[in-house]
Amino acid sequence: MITIGITQGDSNGIGYEVIIKALCDNRILDMFIPVVYGSSKFFGYNKKLIPEAEQLNTNVIASAADAKGKRVNIVNCVPDTYNIEFGQATKEGAAAAFASLKAGVADLKAGLIDALVTAPFNKHSMADAGFAFAGHTEFLESQFPGSGSLMFMCSERLKVGVATNHTPLAKVAEVLTPELIVSKLEVMDQSLRRDFCIEKPKIALLGLNPHAGDGGTLGREEAEIIAPAIETASQKGIMAFGPYSADGFFGSDFYRKFDAVLAMYHDQGLIPFKTIAFEDGVNFTAGLPVVRTSPDHGTGYDIAGKNQADAQSMLSAIYMAIDICNNRKTFGEITSNPLEIKVFETKNAPDRTYLPQ
Repeated sequence: MITIGITQGDSNGIGYEVIIKALCDNRILDMFIPVVYGSSKFFGYNKKLIPEAEQLNTNVIASAADAKGKRVNIVNCVPDTYNIEFGQATKEGAAAAFASLKAGVADLKAGLIDALVTAPFNKHSMADAGFAFAGHTEFLESQFPGSGSLMFMCSERLKVGVATNHTPLAKVAEVLTPELIVSKLEVMDQSLRRDFCIEKPKIALLGLNPHAGDGGTLGREEAEIIAPAIETASQKGIMAFGPYSADGFFGSDFYRKFDAVLAMYHDQGLIPFKTIAFEDGVNFTAGLPVVRTSPDHGTGYDIAGKNQADAQSMLSAIYMAIDICNNRKTFGEITSNPLEIKVFETKNAPDRTYLPQ
């Protein structure tokens, strides 16, 4: 059975709440073995705030190698001296998130877990705690160098990648190059084929400027950077189209004609994505040799500790991690035996019809 590691995120946010709510229906434990990296003390405290989690079985272990099925396994990697301060951005909350992430990534590298699902943390308090990265994506790139990666927001309705990740808006035009865009398109195309079983993916690119530059009147990046990248990608066999004006592209539902969209900067892609698919959206780090997903929401400080958080995005992140693990196995079988396997399909997909939506 697939083993999924889950990091706790910021102790003072809704991380534990959405993790516990996602796992409190014991039938989900028929699909995978969960390993939570954090604190059994914090887990127990949050569990008491969620009445439906009363019957949830837990198992404190020293390593993911000791994980058992049919229960929630907890690896204690956060000091017991730390405290919870719901709704507050504290150094302890961030330090706990960092400790949890490091422990989960270490087990991912060691092959003790098959995928990692990360609960959200606060980027500002993480920086104060010594985290020298803009986010999870950049940290994972540093841990698995050389493979290239893509921040890929995914749901059944829409998939959006970001060319420049967490780059400040004032610097986007400086870092955007044809080479960068082509590299992101290559990762996206390969991920759509390997991770999502789309045989011939069609990818749309958004322009950087209003109205996609309006023929150069409102900017030259479309003609000098994005269009050449599309041409190069096409020569490599990637079905890339555009650049399209972002407002009309999403406003007219034109995005439905494509398998994925590459946005040039963070908010250009994430605002429409979260508007369309916030409840079940997943942040997937494509391009890595390992599988990492995350809910598409933040720490939720305003509702932390109030039993108000919706766990659907966490459930979706878990389901997607399971599916991608299975899809990669299937893809490997197909590419290694191209004459024997003709149909590109997901094998042994778990039945989720009985779980709450």
